[in-house]
This record gives sequence, C-alpha cells and structure tokens, in this order.
Amino acid sequence: MRRWLKHFLNGVLTIVPILLIVYVLFATFTFLDGIVGKFIKKYIGEAYVPGIGIIVTIVFLTCIGWLSTHYVLKGILNLVDRLFRRVPLVKVLYTSIQDILQSLLGKKRSFSKVVLVTIPGTNMKSLGFVTSEELHMLYEPLQEYVAVFIPQTFQVAGVTFLVPKNDIEALDIKPEDAMKFILSAGMTNPSND
Repeated sequence: MRRWLKHFLNGVLTIVPILLIVYVLFATFTFLDGIVGKFIKKYIGEAYVPGIGIIVTIVFLTCIGWLSTHYVLKGILNLVDRLFRRVPLVKVLYTSIQDILQSLLGKKRSFSKVVLVTIPGTNMKSLGFVTSEELHMLYEPLQEYVAVFIPQTFQVAGVTFLVPKNDIEALDIKPEDAMKFILSAGMTNPSND
C-alpha cells in the first residue's frame, strides 16, 4: 500500500506542474488570440485559424514600434504622451503603466539587481530587488536609501521598502533564479535546474 501511495504521489508531482503549465499557456494563447482574433474572424469566417490573432497582434505592435521611431508617428505619439500627462487621473495611470513597462521591458530594467536585506532587530534576511537608487528625487533625506521590492511567496505581489544603502548586500544571482526561489518559498534553487 505504501509503495502504491508513493507511486501515486510521484505521479501527482510529475503531472500537476505539466498540466498547470499547459493550462496557463492555453489560457494565455486563447486570451491573446481572442483580442484581435474575434475581429478577424468576422471578415474571414471559416478560413480563420487559431493563432492568426496573435500573429496579427505581433506584426501590428512591431510596426507601431518601428513607426514610433520615425518622424510622423513619433510626433503624434509625443502629442498623445503630453496630452495624457496633463489630464489629472489619466496622468497617474498612464505614467505608472509606462514606468512599469519600462522597468520590465525597456532599457532601464528595475529587477536586475538582487540584494539581501537584513530585517531590523533580527538575524533574518530577505531577498529583494533594487527598483530605484534615486530616492532623493522623491524626498531629499532619502539620498542614502534605495527602494527594494521584496516579493511575497506563491503570488506576484510584494512590499517595497526604503532601505539604507549600507544595509543591503548585492548578490551575484540571476534575477530569474532569485524570483523562482522566492515564489517557491525557498523550495527551488539554481541547482535544481
């Protein structure tokens, strides 16, 4: 009976991660394909093949990216940017989304520096990511501080702490490995790959 239970648990541990990944990929594919796919489907009907929506979206975004570097569209996008930055509520949402996308996808990546932070009054440490080293622009006395984002386990959420620069220790760890370690509650490490 124990051997059967052990084989059953090994089967669960083997198949559940695979099924979850397949489900997430399928759901993501379906969502992304549906964004543009439903409009394309109206025009081509039965000839529609799943995935066309994603391909059209990728081509469209690539063209917009290319055109945004050229004079005419660049001017229009700058005009829209200035307009959005002047409307009170829109300004907050627009600049927040823009900053997040720039930090994740742009030239200035915020999650590229992994640090170890000592929790005050204890010997405990926490892994985090430096998200900003220019806090003096926010408030002058914070010149010797950095913003450290500490993700929470099993979810994509976390807390941002403003930590004195001398209270953090930079680690030579790939951000992906650190995030995997944190999100798995320390159950995964680079040696498991």
